[in-house]
Amino acid sequence: MIDHIGIYVRDFERSKAFYLATLKAIGYELLLEIPASVTGRTDVAGFGENGKADFWIYRGEPNQPPVHVAFRVTTQHDVRAFHEAALDAGGRDNGPPGPRTHYSAGYYGGFILDPDGHNIEAAFHAP
Repeated sequence: MIDHIGIYVRDFERSKAFYLATLKAIGYELLLEIPASVTGRTDVAGFGENGKADFWIYRGEPNQPPVHVAFRVTTQHDVRAFHEAALDAGGRDNGPPGPRTHYSAGYYGGFILDPDGHNIEAAFHAP
């Protein structure tokens, strides 16, 4: 089981605003910010739900190649809301919401590219 993941972003403030708007659509909040003066290295921001940050962004040179992160959601509507919020926040479409049966029979996902080109997805798995 994965506890958390982090990615590097070039423009920390822009990415923080992007993820705040995008992830709000699936119930995530900005839960914690820690400045470089505390981490000893770089500024970080943690997003999550129920008080637990599990997605982190770090100020720095973006990961190369860009990474893929998928957020599991509970409905197809959540996938569509995530995708729409990401586009409204400046993300680029990387695959509109829809069935992805080549992954599994009940797979429904939507993909966007964040400001640094990371492939971010909302995924719903029908029972």
